[in-house]
Amino acid sequence: MTALVGDIGGTNARFALWRDQQIESVRVLPTMEYPRPEDAIRAYLRGVGQSVEALQAVCLACAGPVCGDEFAFTNNHWRLSRNTFCQDLGLSDLLLINDFTAMALGMTRLREGELIEVCSGKSEAGRARLVIGPGTGLGVATLLPLENGGWRALPGEGGHVCLPIGTAREAALWAHLHQKLGHVNAEAILSGGGLLELYRTCCALDQQPPRFTTPAEVTAAALADDAYAVAVLEQFCIWLGRIAGDNVLTTGAQGGVYIAGGMVPRFAEFFVKSGFRQSFRDKGCMSRYFDDVPVWVVTAEYPGLEGAGIALQQLLEGASGGH
Repeated sequence: MTALVGDIGGTNARFALWRDQQIESVRVLPTMEYPRPEDAIRAYLRGVGQSVEALQAVCLACAGPVCGDEFAFTNNHWRLSRNTFCQDLGLSDLLLINDFTAMALGMTRLREGELIEVCSGKSEAGRARLVIGPGTGLGVATLLPLENGGWRALPGEGGHVCLPIGTAREAALWAHLHQKLGHVNAEAILSGGGLLELYRTCCALDQQPPRFTTPAEVTAAALADDAYAVAVLEQFCIWLGRIAGDNVLTTGAQGGVYIAGGMVPRFAEFFVKSGFRQSFRDKGCMSRYFDDVPVWVVTAEYPGLEGAGIALQQLLEGASGGH
């Protein structure tokens, strides 16, 4: 069987072939260079020497809520109609899943050396695990262990919950953000563009002239020990801890927390030493709830593609009566 899997975020679309329950021929294409996902897929197939006619199944993991025929990507210009997509590529069906559903399933395929410990602990058997990660947006999903040894991923839009306030400084930052944005969700700060927004908001609050114009510049300056950039990136980590902790309380994710996505692995050493751990468990009378909850940064290269393949495999095996 020739199947294609895709992990499509706001900035990049990652594609691979799924064969023998493994991904191969991975390519990364910038979404802005293609008018539609169909055009990017055709370009990918040409690049790996495969014909469109050879495709037998496709699973795309996409950023945003998935339902119905029409899908609009949350953080890029693409739109997709299942019917039009299948007609264009000659397919009988398209499996479309949330990108963090795929990311969560990808956690079940992690290999040795693809995790960095942030908080030590022991995964409680039978309990949910949280998968959260800032990138172009903020993805959140829950991974549930099943009695048969398998896993089920629950999609959600946890990146759009309200940004929590835990200190007077955060309240002042929130007030500036609210004046500019109206509703202030977690993704407004906990994303690539959000880090730059946080930096600019800090500068405005402190009456400092901004010196950096991209998230990468802010991160690079922090890693080079620029004091102001360090404070901004520290606040970013603290806010990620607050949101992750809120999600653990909501889902009962005492099985552990995976910090995935494209951002945190780039400053993993900084992150491990940051205030994340304290803010993660700073929940008043429920702080002890976090005593044994392990937290890891995921460094695997393509967990979203792996998860899309697993979702496709589950669908195909279910359709054929397999297990």
